[in-house]
Amino acid sequence: MTQVRHVTVAPGDEHMRLDRWFHREFPAVTHGHLAKLLRTGQVRLDGRRCKPGDRLVAGQTVRVPPLPDATVAAPRAKPAPAVDWREAEDLAARILYRDDDVIALDKPSGLAVQGGSGTKRHLDGMLDALKLGAVERPRLVHRLDRDTSGVMLLARHATTARELGDLFRGREAEKTYWALVAGRPDADEGLIDMPLAKRPGKGGERMRVDEEAGRRAISRFQVVDSAGDKVAWLALSPLTGRTHQLRVHCAAIGCPILGDGKYGGREAFLPGFDLAKRVHLHARAIAMPWHGGELRVEAPLPGDLVKSWSLFGFDPNAAGTAS
Repeated sequence: MTQVRHVTVAPGDEHMRLDRWFHREFPAVTHGHLAKLLRTGQVRLDGRRCKPGDRLVAGQTVRVPPLPDATVAAPRAKPAPAVDWREAEDLAARILYRDDDVIALDKPSGLAVQGGSGTKRHLDGMLDALKLGAVERPRLVHRLDRDTSGVMLLARHATTARELGDLFRGREAEKTYWALVAGRPDADEGLIDMPLAKRPGKGGERMRVDEEAGRRAISRFQVVDSAGDKVAWLALSPLTGRTHQLRVHCAAIGCPILGDGKYGGREAFLPGFDLAKRVHLHARAIAMPWHGGELRVEAPLPGDLVKSWSLFGFDPNAAGTAS
C-alpha cells in the first residue's frame, strides 16, 4: 500500500484493542513494526496519537500509513458496488430526521447493516449516498438485525460518532421496539433478566440463555394489547446490548416473536393467518439527551407489519399506545 488510508471502525469492533485490530486487518505487520508506527505517530485515532492498548470506538477513524505491499492483508470482503440512483433515492426517502450532526434513518427489513460472507448489499456500502453535501460519509454507531426494521442513527462526522458512541455505551440512549409475539406474557409488564452467550448449534451459532457463562442481559417489556392468549403486542426496551437479545428473551419466556423461526421454532408461526413473512420486530423509537435537550425519533410501522397488526385488531395509530 503506497497511500495513507483512513479506515472507519465498525460497530462490531467496539472495545477491541487497537493493536489486535491492526494485526487482524494487516496480519503481516509485525509487533515491532506496529510499535514503531505508533511511536512515530504514523498510526492515529481520529488524528490523535494513540497506544497499542487503546480501545476502539465505533465510528472512529484509524489512520493507516503507507505499508510495503507484503504487509497488506487481502480484504476480508469485496467492496460493495456503487450505490445506484434508485437506492440513493430510496435511502433519502427513508430519512426520519437530519441535522448537521446526525441522520436518523428508517431501515427496511431485509437490509443488512454491514457486509459479511455472502452479503453484497448492505447499508454500510450505501452510505456515500447519504453524505448530502457533507465532506465525510456518515458513520454507523449501532446496529439492527437484517430482519428488523426501524430507527437507526448515523453520525455525520467523527466528533458526533464519539458522542453517540458514549451515549450508547452509557445506556443513555433509550430504544423502544414493537413486536408481535405468540402467546401472552404472564404479567402486563416486567423485566426479563437472563444472561446470554453465543453457542454452536444446529444451523450455526446462535445466542442462548446461559446461567453459568452468559453475560447479563436485561430487557423491559410492556403488553400494549393482546388477542386473548394467542398473540400479544409488546413494547420492548433492551437495557443491555447483547446480540439478538430481544428475540432470545421473548422466546425464553414462552412468547417468541412471530416469524422468528431461528429462536422460536414452530411456535413462532401461526397457521391460518396471512402474516408478513419476516420477523415481527420493529425499532419504533430512540430517545436520548442531546446538546442540552432531547433527541427523539420515531419510525412508523411499515406496511407489511401494519397488515399483521390489523389482523389481530391492533391499531398502531391509536392514542395512548406505548411508543
